[in-house]
Order: sequence, then C-alpha cells, then structure tokens
Amino acid sequence: MTKEFSGKQLVFISLMLFSMFFGAGNLIFPVFLGQAAGDNMWPSLAGFIVSAVGLPILGVVAIAKAGSFQTLNSRVHPLFALIFPFIIYISIGPGLAIPRAGSLAYEMGAAPFLPEGLAVNPATLFIYTIVFFGLVYWLSMSPSKLVDLFGKLLTPIVLALIVIILVKSLITPIGSFELPTGNYGNSPVFQGFLDGYLTMDALAALAFGIVIANTIRAQGVENDKLLSHYMISAGIGAGILLTVIYIILGYLGAASASLGQSENGAQILTNIMGYLFGQSGTLILGIVFTLACFCVSIGLVISCSQFFAGAVSKVPYKAWVLILCLTSTAVANLGLTQILKVSVPILGMIYPIAIVLIFLPLIHQYIENSSYIYVTTVAVVGLFSILDTVNKTFMGEALSPVLNAMPLYQEGIGWLIPALIGIALGYLLGKRKTSSVPAYK
Repeated sequence: MTKEFSGKQLVFISLMLFSMFFGAGNLIFPVFLGQAAGDNMWPSLAGFIVSAVGLPILGVVAIAKAGSFQTLNSRVHPLFALIFPFIIYISIGPGLAIPRAGSLAYEMGAAPFLPEGLAVNPATLFIYTIVFFGLVYWLSMSPSKLVDLFGKLLTPIVLALIVIILVKSLITPIGSFELPTGNYGNSPVFQGFLDGYLTMDALAALAFGIVIANTIRAQGVENDKLLSHYMISAGIGAGILLTVIYIILGYLGAASASLGQSENGAQILTNIMGYLFGQSGTLILGIVFTLACFCVSIGLVISCSQFFAGAVSKVPYKAWVLILCLTSTAVANLGLTQILKVSVPILGMIYPIAIVLIFLPLIHQYIENSSYIYVTTVAVVGLFSILDTVNKTFMGEALSPVLNAMPLYQEGIGWLIPALIGIALGYLLGKRKTSSVPAYK
C-alpha cells in the first residue's frame, strides 16, 4: 500500500523546497525593489511575486502534472528533450547559480570579518570556496536526508532570523517611503515582474521537480496521483512562505531610503542591519546569507547530479556531485562579474522558453489532441528569444527600433505575442491534419 503523508511531513517538504529556492538573490532583489519603488512598492512587489513566486510554483505544478521534466520536454521533440534540459541544468548549476552562491556567501558571510588586505586576496576566496563546496559535497552525498537538514534545521533558522529583523524594524522604525525611481514610477508592475526573473527560480523549479519527487518517493509514496498531489501541495506551501518573506524584505527596502541610496540589495541590507543592530547586524546578515547560499547550493548540486546521472548512466550520481562541486569551485574563483557577462544573455534567451514549458502543461488537457502546439509555440518563442539576445548582445540593439513596435516588448515580455502566435499556429496545423484524414463508414 502507498504511504500517505501527514500534515507535519508536508510542512517539512514545503520548508525543504523553500530553502532550495531561497538563495542570496532572493534576499537582494526584493530589498532593492522596495527602495527603488518607494511609494509604488506594493504594485511593484505584486509584479515581482507573480514572476518570482507564481512562475516557480507553477513550474513545480507543471512537472507534477507531466510526471517528469523529461516527459515535458519530450512533448516538444526528442532532440529538444536531449538539448534543452542540459542547457537548463548547466545554467542553474555550475554555469552560474552554484558559483554565484559560493561567491556571495564569501562576500557577505566571510569578507566583512577579515582584514581588508586579506578579504580582497584571491587566495582567501579560493580557500573559502574549497571549504564551502567541500561541505556542499559532503551533504549532497545523502539526498534522502534533505528533509531533516533543510526542513527541520537550516530553514527554521533562516526564517527565525528574518522574523527577528522584521520585529526589530517595527520597534525601531527605519524611515518612510519615498518617491519611486526609474521604471518603478512609470510601470511598477511590469518592472517588478522583470525583477522576478533575476531570481532564476522558474528555471530552478523545472530542475527541482526531480528532487522533490525522489524525496517524496523515499518517504514511501508510490502512487503517481498521490505523488503529484504532494508535489503541488509542497509547491503551494513554499510559495506562501516566499510571498511572506518577499513582503517583509520589500517593506524593509522601501523604508530604508532615508539611510541613503545604494547600488544593490546587498548594500541596502548592510545599511539596514547596521542601523537596526549596530555591529552585530553584520554578523546576523552574514549568517542569513551563508545559510541561504548553502541551502541553494546543496539543492542545485543534488538536482543537477540526479539529472546528469540519469542522462549519462555510465557516470554515477556520486561522481557527478564531485564533478559539479569542483567545477563550481573553479568558476566561483573567476569572479562574479565574468560569470554574469557570459550567463546573463543565455538566461535571457532560455527564460521565455521555460515559461512557455511551464504554462503549456497547465492547459494540456485542452490541447492534448493538438500535439503541434508544443512544437510551434516553443519554436516561435525560441526564435524570438534568439533574435532578441543576438540583437542585445552582438548587434548593439540595431534591431530595437523594429522590435520596439511589438506589443509589450518595451515592458520586457515581448515573447508573449510570439507565444500566442505559436499556440494558434499549432492549433491550425493540428486541425488541418485531422481534417485531412479520410472518414470511413
């Protein structure tokens, strides 16, 4: 008989999924949004929550409904199912997200406590990343223990520290909201939506599906429908937690304008913690950043290793854990700036495709007989994303006057119209194929 989960077990699974999503970027971006949006914090935050919470949770739902990420990709084309997952896992794994987590953990959790000369020494970063990813390697070797590690220990610590920060900010008010800046004044909802992209959680959701499914199966759940139900429930639970934390961080950022404008969310958080807690604020912030980066790194290493072990069966899971940790250590020491230069354009190109893959399974029961829709929609959106990326990266935006004429392009979601065109084209092709089949009495 298939084992059923208790409410307590579902809470722990939700906490585990939350901790896998909640990294350094999830701390930085909502705080920066809050300060920049000022009086428009609420509409900006609403847009942010749609893309930074809604899309990732829908991603978990999409994987749960499809059965697996591989099944979902296979609905497009076998070749696509071979190539696209590799691009996703490399991008959110050793290509950007894991090394970024290691670098930010050092910058926020270790460097502030070191002498200035030592903090900027490359050798110090190298030693730190070896220790950091050494611990990630050790804990990633036992993925079945994720629920105990994340749900019962690390995540409650992070949440408790954030609650302490909020309570202190209510006791010691930081300041009042000020006028919005930049696009937060003209189109706050759209700008917030675009900021949510930066968390990369919609991509991570597609990758984490395999970890959540395997974790639930390890608890004794074998029925596919029950597995899907528990995955969706865990996703909703994690989404609620993320929303609450983003509201807290957005509020803190909006109230911090009186402390001075900063270039990024990390500086804003540093100023806030210094104001609220004095010198001990740096220590509290360092702990929060380190734990958040540590949890995300473990989650990403496990999900990527499980995928690559399945894709390349001759190399076992434990070997992939070692490969990914070593690669992430090396990339982290190249410097965050260099990582972003290469990876950001790639992310901009694949994100619209990932969003389309998240939404299509949600309407799969209505388009099940129109198999062309997956192919045409992904193809049209993919061509648009490649053209947009080439225009911004290699052509000095020479095509922007033409692209700006597209609806919603300037708001950052120009891929939406191509997606609708792809759906309509796939539907018409499916109808044509059906009508061409002769009827027999």
